[in-house]
Amino acid sequence: MTKKAAVIKGDGTGPELVNAMLHVLKECNTQIELVLCEAGSEQWEKHGGQTYIPEETQKIMEESDACYKGPTTTIPSPDAPRSVAVSTRQKFELYANVRPIKTYDRLSPDKKLDFVCFREATEGLYAGIEFNLSDDSAIAIRKTTRKGCKRIVDAAFDWAKKNNLSKVTAITKRNILKRTDGIFWGEVERAARENPEIEIEEYYIDNMTQQLVKNPERFNNSVLISTNLFMDIISECASGSIGSIGNVYSANMGDNYAMFEPAHGSAPKYKGMDKVNPTASVLSGAWMAEYLDEPEIRNAIFAATDDVINEGKYVTYDIGGNATTTQMADAISAIAKEKLRK
Repeated sequence: MTKKAAVIKGDGTGPELVNAMLHVLKECNTQIELVLCEAGSEQWEKHGGQTYIPEETQKIMEESDACYKGPTTTIPSPDAPRSVAVSTRQKFELYANVRPIKTYDRLSPDKKLDFVCFREATEGLYAGIEFNLSDDSAIAIRKTTRKGCKRIVDAAFDWAKKNNLSKVTAITKRNILKRTDGIFWGEVERAARENPEIEIEEYYIDNMTQQLVKNPERFNNSVLISTNLFMDIISECASGSIGSIGNVYSANMGDNYAMFEPAHGSAPKYKGMDKVNPTASVLSGAWMAEYLDEPEIRNAIFAATDDVINEGKYVTYDIGGNATTTQMADAISAIAKEKLRK
């Protein structure tokens, strides 16, 4: 049975990056039905509404087996809707935001990183529970539930076991946030008792940022896990160590659905310039192909991307080249097709 994916074009450079991703998948002969749809601030500014995701797009997403989201813009105004990513995570219970961090030889010859960040993606301060106390003060609630902590912790430990990783590192601020982070850490300890072969360690969020700057290699071959806002910050910090945010891909996983997206923003100042790095977009699409039962396509695209970046001939400006978005995507697709023929 043919699998179906909703593909949100996004804002700013989103459409051209999505086009690059689609080109690579189609050149690799994907059998996934890819349905283009609109969501984001640009369509909202044109058409209005209570959400960045139009009703017709929501229907396509509900009828699909997965979703791909190009970069979107979230307007920082109290009157603007909740972001596309946050809305989708909550609607489909996509509780695990997963962001692998891995260096490329040419970009980081003296630094080798290989770990993965697991972020709880439906609770915490991103639950969107905030209101004014007066004209001069407001409050936001950091929602933490045992159910929410249990499922993200179990997902992280399952990933560690599946990928033969021996350590899970939890990031908290448990000395201050004693109740909320206390629930989270309790679930980490529970999972460790159930999986004695996996070592656990804990870092406070402030110390963790320092460690990622000073010695990120210490976290190689491990899973980093934290609550929503903390891991949003930590995964961004880690992303800065691998050459470009344009290389960082991600998935938002639930029990019955997933959304794949590049980890970076929409870069509107580069819109239409065919300039931005397509790596994260292409790899997110390849990961979606694996999720929808095309692992051979995923493997070919990942290997081809490694080859293109490490050769350095057809790469974009941010990683030391002068190729366009289209040229880099073409180079990846050509090598991926060759690998699939072998």
